[in-house]
Order: sequence, then structure tokens, then C-alpha cells
Amino acid sequence: MKKVGFIVSILLISIVMFSFVEGKERKKLEIGEVAPNLAQSLTDISGDTYNLRQLNGNKGLLVIFSCNTCPFVIAWEDRYNELFDYCEKNEIGMVLVNSNEAKREGDDSMAQMKKHAKKNKYKSKYVVDSNSELANAFGAKSTPHVYLFNNQLNLAYKGAIDDNYKNKEEVTNSYLKEAIKTMAAFDEIKVKETNALGCSIKRVKI
Repeated sequence: MKKVGFIVSILLISIVMFSFVEGKERKKLEIGEVAPNLAQSLTDISGDTYNLRQLNGNKGLLVIFSCNTCPFVIAWEDRYNELFDYCEKNEIGMVLVNSNEAKREGDDSMAQMKKHAKKNKYKSKYVVDSNSELANAFGAKSTPHVYLFNNQLNLAYKGAIDDNYKNKEEVTNSYLKEAIKTMAAFDEIKVKETNALGCSIKRVKI
């Protein structure tokens, strides 16, 4: 009986630990909530470090969880520089965040991030999210996963860039651009949340 009790105890502890980790990853940042981890240090491919407060613009901040190899990122990233210019025009900061900690020694290493950014002529800062801490705090699930904050760093929009990752010429709903334009004009965003389509963020499994 003691042995059975011991095994049951171990199983219960394992379930609790698993639930804690999974629950942390599943927690979702909701519309209106303040961005978490504002002081977290994020290392850019330039070697400089920033936090979300420093990256925030006069009218807000766009955070996109991204990576180097996801087919959805590759399909959508031809819009990254356009978004950067649009954000800059509307006094909004922008940052690309790589949270693929499980691939940090491979495809999503700093060296590969630099190479990928150079190849695609990224205008935006491209930073490392060590141990997927920012992704976990946001509840980000995929690459790409978009989060748009107002100048008080309250979440105003989250989800997808637009409704056609395959071809930007065939986009019928530019969710993110519309949200940026509306927020910059201090108006109410009509579509505040859409489905973030992409590859799963590669967190280190515990």
C-alpha cells in the first residue's frame, strides 16, 4: 500500500507540474491588458539590448513573434518592411521577436537570425526572447503572431497580419494595417482579434 501511495503521489506531483508549465504557455494576453515583461532585456541582432518600454513609439508598439524557417513567416515576411514603414509613418514602434528557444543552437541561432535579416533586408529590430519568456508571458502560440499595443502599452489588436499569407496582392482584409491606422487616429478598432495562423513556437520542453 505504501508503494501504491508513493506512486500516486509522484503522479499527482507530475500532473501539477505539467499543468503549471502548460498553463503558463496557454495564458493569453487579452485585449486591453498591459503588455507584460516590460523590463525584460531583449538582444537585437545588432548586439544592442532593448525592452518593450524603450521600443514603444509615441502612438504604440507592434510586436510580431517570428522566426527564420516557418513557411508561414516566409510567406508573410514580404510584408514586414511595409509594416515597418507604415508603423513609422504612424509613430508606432515595431519589433520582431524570435522565441524559438528549442532551435537556438540551429536554425534560430543569433548567427542565423542575422543572416536571415540581412537576406530579407529587415528594417525592424529582430530580437532574441531567451527561454521564450516573452512568448510565455504573452501566451503567443505561433510564428507569426501579432500584438499591437497603444502608447500606454495596452493591447489593442492581436492575431494575423491579414487574410492571405500566400499572396499579398490577393489580400481582402488587412487586419493589422487597419488596426494601426485606426489606433493612430485614436478611434475604436472594429476587428480587435483574429486567428493567428502559423507554426508553433518551439519552446524548450520540460
